[in-house]
Amino acid sequence: MDDEIRERVEREAEVNALFNALKHDSDAQVGAIMGPLMGENPEFREHGDQIAGVVAPVVGRVNGFSNAEKRERLEELDPEAVAELDADDEDDDQVLPDLPNAEEYDEIRMRLAPNPNGPWHLGNARMPAVIGTYKELYDGWMLCRFDDTDPETKRPDLDAYDAILDAIDYLGFEPDEVVRASDRVETYYGHARELIDLGGAYTCSCEAGAFSDMKNSGEACPHREKDVETVGEEFEAMVAGEYSSGEMVLRVRTDIEHKNPALRDFVAFRMIDTPHPREEAAEYRAWPMLDFQSGVDDHLTGVTHIIRGIDLQDSAKRQRFVYDYFGWEYPEVVHWGHIQIDAYDVKMSTSTIKSLVESGDLDGWDDPRAPTLASVERRGIRGEAVVDAIVELGTSTSDVDLAMSNVYAKNRELVDDESDRRFLVRDGADVAVEGGPDAAHPPLHPDHEDRGRRDIPVSDAVLVELEDVPDVGERVWLKGYGCVRYEDPVDGEAFFEYTDDDIDAVREEGVQVIHWVPAAESVPVTLRTMDGDVSGHAEPGFHEYAPDDVVQFERVGFARVDSVPEDATEEHVAYYTHP
Repeated sequence: MDDEIRERVEREAEVNALFNALKHDSDAQVGAIMGPLMGENPEFREHGDQIAGVVAPVVGRVNGFSNAEKRERLEELDPEAVAELDADDEDDDQVLPDLPNAEEYDEIRMRLAPNPNGPWHLGNARMPAVIGTYKELYDGWMLCRFDDTDPETKRPDLDAYDAILDAIDYLGFEPDEVVRASDRVETYYGHARELIDLGGAYTCSCEAGAFSDMKNSGEACPHREKDVETVGEEFEAMVAGEYSSGEMVLRVRTDIEHKNPALRDFVAFRMIDTPHPREEAAEYRAWPMLDFQSGVDDHLTGVTHIIRGIDLQDSAKRQRFVYDYFGWEYPEVVHWGHIQIDAYDVKMSTSTIKSLVESGDLDGWDDPRAPTLASVERRGIRGEAVVDAIVELGTSTSDVDLAMSNVYAKNRELVDDESDRRFLVRDGADVAVEGGPDAAHPPLHPDHEDRGRRDIPVSDAVLVELEDVPDVGERVWLKGYGCVRYEDPVDGEAFFEYTDDDIDAVREEGVQVIHWVPAAESVPVTLRTMDGDVSGHAEPGFHEYAPDDVVQFERVGFARVDSVPEDATEEHVAYYTHP
């Protein structure tokens, strides 16, 4: 590679690194800019094996700039790139599509319908994120109805009711009303009796497998023609708990020859022997199926629009049979695809997470390895960031992927400006320092000099990360302190010798900028991450923070302070938020 090509590579790499760092408000990464660099400059490809070696020091130099310096430098190199960044900032956020026939309703009324069988994972956040946003867009009304009428298969967790309400609050929303379906069983009984009187339901004691065979062949079961009086009597026996689980059900009479077998004479009530965990509902044994319970509640609470998974299309069709019997108008329905999430090894499943917590494989629902709302909240991710990232996915019927990198980008916009900068060294090497000032005074925030500066003593030695230790004779820039050369005398241990180099050593000579902490005065920190706990040492000022404060460990990432002991020499705990 000749000097002309090298200069062009350095210039293009600097432009790409500056643009990448400003666009994502984080340090540029060599891997992230190599693709655009090679794609936009095909003549570089023949030097592919050398390009990364040229790009890396350029990226390191760019990452040593403040945001203001990055912008000023990019303006100098490529004003059009700055204009593109500004245009992106001015773009309106993607909004949700209009609700169907919204103009026909005096008030938009929607509902969340969580099953309280455990705290929420990230996928559960989609419903309150979207419905809560629609509520705000239309100045509407939102219900939180706990669909807890299955005390056996999806047995309610008594702690989950409050945990879910806390999660909704964390996401930034407040229901206008909260109800528990298990408090409304008598209401469902009343509507079942009315449906029986209308000839729309019958009691059936067929064995489940036998009925399934008849249903699939379009053949009516022998109980379908019972008279209304008998059906009523047998339903009252169900209510009184005179049958055991599996002995009797109440079916909605539909079309036994319907082209979709799933819609043929479906179950509205069944017997469950297992008592409900809520004391107020523990005596009930005849429980409504979700389609019946939810359909009745949606009508009685005036719900105008329902958002549900595309896999529940048959639910809407079953409920329409009930609505037709009662002469009710069915709400508008929006179906969407499944949401998937990257970045986690743990399956996004309430039962799976619960099992891992119970076995001790996860420390709790807020373990950083768990794909739960409790986890991301403890990591210091704002609920607003989760909502913004989810709302951007829209309401497509296709499956969608929630990228945690997008959640992180949204959160970074919220926390960056208010987060102090601090140093944290992991796997540190203890290196003596000779010459130079006794302390460093980097700013608490590079864009807000008015917030003051940190006082970081240097004393006799510093800790630096092992990968940052340079070769003998090479220089590094201790961020906020200055330039040092790594010396290795014949007799004695290697040390950093302070030099008189100014910042041009970084800007023009490619000297790497590294973070550090004093060896003697640093405070021990356990950083809890998605990949496990990491031990390190932070600069002394970290001891001044309180739980829930968020800081940015420079060159490491953002972190939420979790616990701070009275004694600075004892272990501090922080949760890694994101890069």
